[in-house]
Amino acid sequence: MIREFEEAEIDALATGAWILGTGGGGSPYLAQLNLKKLYSDGKRCRLLDPLALDDDDAVAVVSKMGAPLVGQERLVDPAHLARAVRLMEDYTGRKFRAIMSVEIGGGNALSPFLAGAMLDIPVLDADAMGRAYPEAQMTSFAIGDLPMYPLTLVDCRDNEAIVAKAASWKWMERISRQICTEVGSTSATCKAPRTGREVKDWGVLHTVTKAIALGRAVQDARAAHSDPVAAVVGHEGGKVLFRGKVTDIDRTTTGGFLRGMATIGGLDDDNGATLELAFQNEWAVAFRNGAPVAMTPDLICLLDSVSGEAIGTETVRYGQRVTAVALPAPDVLTTAKGIAHVGPRAFGYDIDYKSVFA
Repeated sequence: MIREFEEAEIDALATGAWILGTGGGGSPYLAQLNLKKLYSDGKRCRLLDPLALDDDDAVAVVSKMGAPLVGQERLVDPAHLARAVRLMEDYTGRKFRAIMSVEIGGGNALSPFLAGAMLDIPVLDADAMGRAYPEAQMTSFAIGDLPMYPLTLVDCRDNEAIVAKAASWKWMERISRQICTEVGSTSATCKAPRTGREVKDWGVLHTVTKAIALGRAVQDARAAHSDPVAAVVGHEGGKVLFRGKVTDIDRTTTGGFLRGMATIGGLDDDNGATLELAFQNEWAVAFRNGAPVAMTPDLICLLDSVSGEAIGTETVRYGQRVTAVALPAPDVLTTAKGIAHVGPRAFGYDIDYKSVFA
């Protein structure tokens, strides 16, 4: 039910979470270094099975918030994540039984471990997306109509903010995003606390374990000199969408998000075709020769064709040899209500959701 999280698991978690991040969640590299430093200093993390929670246990939900590109330049100290958790405890008057991430994608998968190591609070083997998404209303907790407040936010200048109440999940996103933008488009947050019952009913469970297993599959393929992209597809039951070379990238940071389009020229069986990947922090829709071929909530992942390493929306660059793959989405995201929250229209695309796996 609870076990030690071993230092040897850090790299596997980072590799798997970077893939599940669908281009977002922030590169895990700096969080990896931070967590390894905490381990070298003698701190440790424990991983708790969500099914072991009591119904009235309090669970902190943490994340780094902001534009991934900014996160490469202005780092989030583990102490900031820890302070966001303590600020929430001070405000609510309740101590947390465990800490979880709002998303298993990218560097945010390691955020609860950084806070947990600092505070000696177990990390929960769960998240609220099963991937990464850019906005507060794009979580399983929002799909479940759970309370969206309060929220605490901490930045690197000793600014601290509490959103005591919001009229809706979208209002919580707007208010907290505006604060985040004002402090430089990157901050540490503790979202609305969850109970053990809420996590068990609406969380996406055992995703930390899933990310570690996926990362190990990639590591094993590399060690065996086999195809790590094929290992990802085989491990997750995914499909290859396109192989090619990045020929153009249009990217801008605005409103606290990283938005744009990556263009890929086809190679091998896709020679002569073009794939365009539209993104808002994460890859949202893939267009082949102008026609949509994959879309959220299916996971669209861009991988280095040789190493299988995920490529983020902030790290994609001209000339990279890449393979775009699709992975199945968690069931809660593909319900009618889930599609309303995270389908292509939630990102502004007038497209009916059609799964690659239908």
